[in-house]
Amino acid sequence: MHLPRSSGLLCHITSLPSRYGIGDFGPAAYDFVDFLVKSGQRLWQTLPLGPPACENSPYSAYSAFAGNPLLISPDFLLHSAWVTPEDLQPLRETHRNPHAVDFPAVMPLKAQLLRKAWDGFRQQLSGLPSEAFLQFCRQHAHWLDDFARFEALTKAFGFSDWTRWPADVAQRQSSAVAYWDQQLSEEIQYVKFLQFVFDQQWSSLKQYANQRGVQIYGDMPIFVAHQSADVWANRGLFELDEAGQPTVVAGVPPDYFSETGQRWGNPLYRWSAMRADGYRWWVQRLRHSFLIFDLLRIDHFRGFEAYWEIPATEETAIQGQWMPGPGQELFDALQHHLGDLPLIAEDLGLITPEVNALLKSTDLPGMRVLQFGFGTEVDDYHRPTQYPAHSVAYTGTHDNDTLLGWYQHYRTDPNQVDVLSPYISELCGQRPGLSERPLHWQLIAAVMQSAANTAVVPVQDILALGNEARMNVPGLAKGNWSWRLHEGQLSADLSRQLFALTVESGRG
Repeated sequence: MHLPRSSGLLCHITSLPSRYGIGDFGPAAYDFVDFLVKSGQRLWQTLPLGPPACENSPYSAYSAFAGNPLLISPDFLLHSAWVTPEDLQPLRETHRNPHAVDFPAVMPLKAQLLRKAWDGFRQQLSGLPSEAFLQFCRQHAHWLDDFARFEALTKAFGFSDWTRWPADVAQRQSSAVAYWDQQLSEEIQYVKFLQFVFDQQWSSLKQYANQRGVQIYGDMPIFVAHQSADVWANRGLFELDEAGQPTVVAGVPPDYFSETGQRWGNPLYRWSAMRADGYRWWVQRLRHSFLIFDLLRIDHFRGFEAYWEIPATEETAIQGQWMPGPGQELFDALQHHLGDLPLIAEDLGLITPEVNALLKSTDLPGMRVLQFGFGTEVDDYHRPTQYPAHSVAYTGTHDNDTLLGWYQHYRTDPNQVDVLSPYISELCGQRPGLSERPLHWQLIAAVMQSAANTAVVPVQDILALGNEARMNVPGLAKGNWSWRLHEGQLSADLSRQLFALTVESGRG
């Protein structure tokens, strides 16, 4: 898949301004689309939209298919007459810190509001489900039924560790599933309602963006959480023991981000079982994702060639080993069922010739990141002058520091040889007027004016924000994912500056 020359911004939904303590699919999301259009941008990249299973991380969801109800807009619930203005007041009171999401404060209040919306929805229809709701449930039954069961059972038992549920339901015995379907029928319907509303609101926002020439660029974690509907419903597809516990888990060896590696803890796929049924689960997962996104980045692409297998008993990722992934066979199966694959490969980290060969054979664009390009004089792989056309270029990703945060550390690191300054001087000499712009625009220009067909800039970088606006620190278990924009930051002047650079770079 070859992309046209274009650019866009990376901004997660939760980072949008909102009167309710967390970004959502409401008016600010539509305003962000308008900002992109006025700025000449044709892509909006978000982080994964699934329901987080651990520490609010969108990369650790308890479903590979479901959406996060926290992203549902209270304003649009009000417009549907399912809630009242008074119902919204408790959430408005969480809007005391416009720069960060207070997840512990927001989550119970949002849950309370969504319950009221469910009651209002049923009262509006005199207790009968709408045809649109029923059609949604039928269309998505292949994942929605098990997800709704899983969530209802989690609430009924008080925890999501399905290995500790009664053995018959943990093992999905048909009689147990039928019994709990009856016992929890209303809760199951409520969970499906939330997914219905999520789908309606997200589809409307995506349509609004698409009609204005903006494509939605999503992100998909390669792995899923152990305490998830996917693993509970498909035990045979994961490396688990007889009790349902992972025998080995996912992660990466020591690297740029961590001296002990990263022990993600996700159960690993039993690729032999997936191969036996033609990778059915992966086909369903990608088909569903392509309904939600126009483009999709697959996180940790190298795991399809070889993945880091860590014994579940190990506390760090050091004592792992590389194991072979499904390779080209998986992508052949996906293409057979789905046609052309609008995918971008996250090929960062330890990349071997074998991974590069897989990337070439799949013909997917890989990633280049400016912040990785100036560590040494000899390694210029991530330097903008070396970006190939068939790639997606970034100033930084959600895992990096902000551009200015990185630069501050770079220039004060006593062990760092300054490769960047002469590079910027040369760039400014080639581009009249660039030296008069602030440093962050010079660095963004280096990426935008590269040969890469696609350029993506985190919204924090066009705002010249420092380390305080970082979205995630890999290996840090708590305190991530909370950064937010506040109203007025995305100004008309900022839009004009971004538009000018976009046109200069041939991406308008």
